Amino acid sequence: MGSPGTPAIHLNQLCFQWPMQQRPCIDIPAFTVAQGERVFLHGPSGSGKSTLLGLIGGVATPQSGAIRLLGTDLTRLSSAKRNRFRADHIGFIFQQFNLLPWLSALDNVLLPGTFSARRRKRAEDIRAQAHGLLTHLDLSPDLWNRPASALSVGQQQRVAAARALIGRPEILIADEPTSSLDAPRQQVFIDLLLAEACAVDAALLFVSHDVRLATHFDRTVALADINQPVKELS
Repeated sequence: MGSPGTPAIHLNQLCFQWPMQQRPCIDIPAFTVAQGERVFLHGPSGSGKSTLLGLIGGVATPQSGAIRLLGTDLTRLSSAKRNRFRADHIGFIFQQFNLLPWLSALDNVLLPGTFSARRRKRAEDIRAQAHGLLTHLDLSPDLWNRPASALSVGQQQRVAAARALIGRPEILIADEPTSSLDAPRQQVFIDLLLAEACAVDAALLFVSHDVRLATHFDRTVALADINQPVKELS
């Protein structure tokens, strides 16, 4: 999926407006993330960051424009095909983690393989990869079989990162994943996430309002610099 040189993410004339809004909240002429590139995207709360991630992830659909991931235009896919593409190619780390509380830490990590044969195949041995990811993310083996609801916030965060990375998806999207952590733990988590993304050569789009986290990324982008409504408000 996606030949060498094809961007991991390419947005063109992207426009999205919520119902009852007087104007679009997303109006992006162009934005590109290369395969293997790690990009830090920042903007204040309420500036449209999560909306943009929902569009890139195929959860929402724009009124106009193209969203090309690995050369495939999501706007031309049916809802079912967008869901399949997301399961096969995108690892998401949500701000609230979105773990299933009754499943164990390990079973949460393995979950993407349940929905995607492609990610099961790319993992080669998905259970062994899950063990390796949890180990690299410094989650003690004695916690692997505990339900997610019994884990601390920091432990849940590492489980969410391992779940996003399982099966070597080509695109990783992280939506304010460190907002509940103190500064030292934020930096440790980012270092681990970047190392794992590098190991599988995944494109990483990391979104936050905290620009202090940007120092180790390949590129830093302000949403206000690419999104026309934000420019108009600034």
